[in-house]
Amino acid sequence: MTILPVRNEDGLQAARDIRRQVFVEEQGCDPDDEWDGHDETSRHVLGMVDDTPVATARWRTVPHGDEIVAKLERFAVLPGHRGEGHGTQLVEAVLDDARRAGFDTFLIHSQVRLEGWYAQLGFEPTGRRFEEAGLPHVEMLLQKRAAEQ
Repeated sequence: MTILPVRNEDGLQAARDIRRQVFVEEQGCDPDDEWDGHDETSRHVLGMVDDTPVATARWRTVPHGDEIVAKLERFAVLPGHRGEGHGTQLVEAVLDDARRAGFDTFLIHSQVRLEGWYAQLGFEPTGRRFEEAGLPHVEMLLQKRAAEQ
C-alpha cells in the first residue's frame, strides 16, 4: 500500500467515502458523530492499492493537559484489505507526518476492542474510558521517552 497526503477535494471525498463505509455503514456510527466538523482543520492521508483508495486516517492538534498534542483519528481500512498490515502502515505514516510537524506526544481515542493493537504500537492507556459515537473507547498516549530525546 502506498500512503499519500490528501491534497485536494477529490482526495478528501475518497477519505470520506472510506469512513462512511467503515464507520457509518459497518459500525453503525451516527453520521453526525462521524462528520464532526474537524475535517477542514485536519491533515488526512489515503492508503492506495493499485491506484484505488482502500484506507484513510487523519490527525489534528488538540490541547491535552498543559500541552498541544497531535491527535490521531479516523483510522479506517476497507474490509477487503484488512489483515495485510495496512492499519500499522497508516499509524506509522501519520506518526511520521506529525513528528515532521514538530510533535512528540500523540493522543488516540481507541475503540476498546483495538486497545491491545495500539499498545503493540507503543501507545499506553491513560485510564480514561468513555463512549464515543456509541462505541466504548479508551484514551491512549504515545510519548517520546527521555532516552529518545
